[in-house]
Amino acid sequence: MKELIQEKLREIEQREECRILLAVESGSRAWGFASPDSDYDVRFIYVRPEKAYLRLDRTRDVIEVPINGELDINGWDIDKTLRLLHKSNPTVFEWFSSPIIYQTSSFADQFRPIMQKYFSSKAGLWHYLHMAEGNYRDYLRGEMVRAKKYFYVLRPILACKWILEKGTPPPMLFTDLVKSELPEDLSETVYQLLDLKMNSPEIKEIPRIDQLNRYLDTGIVSVKEQIEKLPDTPVQDWNELNELFFSVLER
Repeated sequence: MKELIQEKLREIEQREECRILLAVESGSRAWGFASPDSDYDVRFIYVRPEKAYLRLDRTRDVIEVPINGELDINGWDIDKTLRLLHKSNPTVFEWFSSPIIYQTSSFADQFRPIMQKYFSSKAGLWHYLHMAEGNYRDYLRGEMVRAKKYFYVLRPILACKWILEKGTPPPMLFTDLVKSELPEDLSETVYQLLDLKMNSPEIKEIPRIDQLNRYLDTGIVSVKEQIEKLPDTPVQDWNELNELFFSVLER
């Protein structure tokens, strides 16, 4: 599959007249809890020729490829990526810390240390809390629930706990968050659920796990209370991001 993905990326570069700076796996495969039938969620950062950024009729800052079978591929322009980094968008941090890399460049190595300076605990916390609240409300209240949905609430809650404790972007791998942040009395339940998730279809339903739901209920309330007490993060200037943007265009 890796070879097919890399071939698709080359086709995108040729068709869109762009240069891909980083292409990674995101979603369940990068988080470490993919089901046998999980899609490949490929995300990439690209740059176009300099003239594209000087047009009055600017080209769209995303490239979206129609989903084809298992492949879900889309990317962001470097311009959009840097603007979102300035807002401490957690998705940017996740893409650049993905353990599954399909294509990279010197830009990615240059970007990562700069990226850390723009991390806002408060922005990250709100992002993961909203993700947890939405999935919990929509998918985990019935008597029977889809096993996969537990991970779309558990991971963001554990990510929030990581941020509150360490003040840094959370790791991509779910097991790293479990080892660091999950109470020991829930470990066996969660690892059994993880094994089920990774060996069952995406639509697998199971009886609701009340012990886990109580933990998630309490976690959501606790995280929200702690976020509201945090001070706002000072706004970073644009100088370093502008310099990085110009350096990429010059290559």
